[in-house]
Amino acid sequence: MSIIPQHKYTTTTPHDLFIATTPRPIPNGLTIEPTTHKGNNPPSLTISGPPLPIDPTLQSTWSHRAWVAGGCTAVLISLAKAAVGAANSHIWLQPILAGFVGYILADLGSGVYHWAVDNYGDASTPIFGTQIEAFQGHHKWPWTITKREFANNLHAMARAITFFVLPLDLAVNDPVLHGFIGICSGCIMLSLQFHAWAHGTKSKLPTLVVALQDMGLLVSRSQHGAHHRPPYNNNYCIVSGVWNEFLDNNKVFEALEMALYFKIGVRPRSWSEPNSDWTEVVEASPPVTVQ
Repeated sequence: MSIIPQHKYTTTTPHDLFIATTPRPIPNGLTIEPTTHKGNNPPSLTISGPPLPIDPTLQSTWSHRAWVAGGCTAVLISLAKAAVGAANSHIWLQPILAGFVGYILADLGSGVYHWAVDNYGDASTPIFGTQIEAFQGHHKWPWTITKREFANNLHAMARAITFFVLPLDLAVNDPVLHGFIGICSGCIMLSLQFHAWAHGTKSKLPTLVVALQDMGLLVSRSQHGAHHRPPYNNNYCIVSGVWNEFLDNNKVFEALEMALYFKIGVRPRSWSEPNSDWTEVVEASPPVTVQ
C-alpha cells in the first residue's frame, strides 16, 4: 500500500513543465525537485508548489456551508437538551463534569486521528482518502490551512458529526449524556479550526483565541509548531494539546506503529521521513514593485 500523498496542488508557470535532475529555482522562490527511485520504475515528477493565490480548493462551497450548518445544529441541540434537562432535574454538576470529560477525550481523539492520517493511507484510501491527502499535504505547505475558508476547513468533520450526533439528539434525553456528547462532538468538529489558529500569527489572531491558547485551553502555536519539525512524530493532538506530553513521553504512538508493523507489515510514514514530500516549503513573500 502506497503511503505517499498525491497532492492536488499545482502551479501554472511554464517552468513546471520539465523533469529536473537537480533542484532548479523558479521565479517565486520555490524549487522543482527530482523524486529518487529504485529498480526499473520510471522517476516521477515532484513539483514543490503551493496552492494558487486564489485557489478554489481553499474556498467554501454551499455544500460545505450546509454540512457545517448541520453539524453546528446537531451540536447545539445536544447542548440545549443538556441545559434544559439539567434545569428540569436540578442537577448541574454531572452534566458539567461530563462536558469536561468530553473536552479531554476530544483532544485524545484528535491526536489518534491525526496520527493515523499522517502515517497511513493515501488519496485513494476509501472514505478517508481526502482527509489523508489534506493532512499529508499540509506538512509540505502548513501555512495554507490559514488560507482555507471556515466551512471548507470544517465540512468533513461536520458531516461526520451530523450523521452521528443528530440521531442521538432524537433518541436520547439524558442531560449528562448530552453534556458529554455536545462538548466532545463540538470540539472534534472545531478541531481543524483550532489547528488553523495554531498556525496563525499572534498579531492576526482574535484576542480571545490568543488568550485561550496561552491558558492551554486551545492547542498553542509553539506546541503545535513542534509537530512540524523533525522527527515529525509527536504533538499530534490539536484540541487543547493536553495529551501530547503523556503520549509522547510514553511513546504510545511508537508502540502502536510497532504493533501494526508486526501485525500487518505496514510501515508508518514517519519512519521514512523527513524527505522532500514532508519538508516544509516556506510561504513565498509577495513580489515588491519598485516605482
